[in-house]
Amino acid sequence: MTPLHFRSATAIAAAIRSGEITARAALEHFLDRVDQHNGPLNAVIYQDREGARARADAADAARAAGDELGPLHGVPMTIKESYQLPGSPTTYGIPAMKDNVTQRTAVAISRLQAAGANIFGKTNVPIRLADFQSYNDIYGTTNNPWDLTRTPGGSSGGSAAALAAGLTSLEMGSDIGGSIRNPAHFCGVFGHKGTWNLVPPRGHSLDDSVSPSDISVVGPLARSADDLELAMMLVAGDDDADWRGFSDQLPGLDGPLSDLTIGIWASDPICPTSAAVGARLQAVADALGRAGAKIDEHSRPDFSAAHSYETFNGLLSSAMSARASDEDVKRAQTRLATLSPDDQSPLAKQLRWQTLSLRDWSRLNEARNKIRWAWHRYFGEVDFLITPVMPVTAFPHDHGREGARMVDIDGKALPYFNQTFWAGLAGVAYLPATVFPAGLATDGLPVGLQIIGPAYSDLRTIGLAQRLEAMGFGFTPPPAYSA
Repeated sequence: MTPLHFRSATAIAAAIRSGEITARAALEHFLDRVDQHNGPLNAVIYQDREGARARADAADAARAAGDELGPLHGVPMTIKESYQLPGSPTTYGIPAMKDNVTQRTAVAISRLQAAGANIFGKTNVPIRLADFQSYNDIYGTTNNPWDLTRTPGGSSGGSAAALAAGLTSLEMGSDIGGSIRNPAHFCGVFGHKGTWNLVPPRGHSLDDSVSPSDISVVGPLARSADDLELAMMLVAGDDDADWRGFSDQLPGLDGPLSDLTIGIWASDPICPTSAAVGARLQAVADALGRAGAKIDEHSRPDFSAAHSYETFNGLLSSAMSARASDEDVKRAQTRLATLSPDDQSPLAKQLRWQTLSLRDWSRLNEARNKIRWAWHRYFGEVDFLITPVMPVTAFPHDHGREGARMVDIDGKALPYFNQTFWAGLAGVAYLPATVFPAGLATDGLPVGLQIIGPAYSDLRTIGLAQRLEAMGFGFTPPPAYSA
C-alpha cells in the first residue's frame, strides 16, 4: 500500500472521510515527516503546529457530528511563502522584509481552507521570486530531494521539494517565468500554470495591492494530476469585484486519445534541449502515438521563436520591475541614460524593459496579442503542444553572480536565463500549461514536460496529464525518501 505521505491529497481526503484515519493523525504523520527529513532539505521554513492541531481536532469533531465535509476536509498541506496568511511571514526572501507578518488571507488560500484544507506551514523561495533556485538570506538554501547538491527549482522550489519528499500532501505556488513548472520538472511532481487571471492572485503579494501582475499566475503543485484538477476547480473563478457573468465551467477532456492531434516541440536554437530531456520527450510522444494519438512534430504557431521570446522578455522584465524598489528603478534609468539609443546589447534591452513608458509597453502588448492570435489559429488544427520545461535536469547549486551564470547542455554553455524560453511560450500568451513527470533521465534525475493548450483549456491539459499518468508517466518517490 502507498504510504500516507505519498498518497494524493484526494486519497487522503477520502481516507479522512471514511474514517480510515483521523485528520489529527494525518497531520501528525506529516509533521513527523518534516521532523525526520526537512533539516537537510530546508523546504518547509515556517510552521503553525499548534494552530494546525486545533484545526485538525475541529475537523475530526465535525466529522463525528455528521457535518457536511469539504473535498479537502482535514487534509494537511503547505503553501509557498509568498502567499498572505494571517500571522505568518510573507517576505519573498527579501531581507528588508523579514519582519513582514501578514494579517490577510490570499483569495486562493481562503478557497482551499473553505474546502477543508489544514495549512500547517510555508515553503521556501528565492529572493524576489526570481530564480531557478530557492535560496535567500532569511531562510537559506532549499535542496533537491533527488540530490541535495542540486537545485529543486524556483521560485516554488520549496513547494516541489516538500511534495517530492512526502512532507506535505498538496501545495500552492506561483509562476511568471516557470516558477511552478521548473520546480515540478526538477523534483518529479505535477504542476499547473493556469490561464492568466483564471485564479485570483489577490493576496499573493508583500502588501495590500489588488492588481494582478502581468503574466504571473498562482496555481497548484501535487503528486497526482487528479489533485491538480481538484485544486483548480476549488480555486478558479471570479474575484469578488469581478463581473459575475463569467462562467468558470471549464471544458474537460472527453473521448479517446485517437481523437487528438498532439504537437511536439522538442528543441530550439534559443534553448537547445539536452539529449537526456529529449529522450523522455520522445518516449512520451511514442507512447501517445501507440495509444492512437496523431503526433505532429513539424507544425508550429505562426510566429518566430525569437520574436515570441523577445516579447516575453520585455513584458516579463517590465512586470518584474514593478516589484523593484524606487531606488532600483532610478538606478536603471540613470544607467540607461548613459547608453546610446542604438545600443542593442542584452544590458541595454534589459534596462529599457525595466523602465518602459506606457507607450512602449503598449507596443509590446500589441505584439503579445498578435502572438496570442497565432496560438489561437494553431489550436484550431492541433489540440495540445508538448514541450520541455527546462533544457536539462536539475543542475548543481550556483549562487554566483547572476550575470555570469551559465548552464551546461551536453557540453555547451548557455546563458543561465535563456532557460526561460520554454516557460515563456505559454507565459507571454496567457495560456495554460500542465507539467507531468515523464520519467527519469539517464542521470537518474526526473524530467517533467509541459502540455500547453488554448486559453481556458486548463482542465483539458490536466486531463491529458491524467491520461499520461495512467499510462505510467507519474510521480516516483526519490530513493532517499521512499520509505
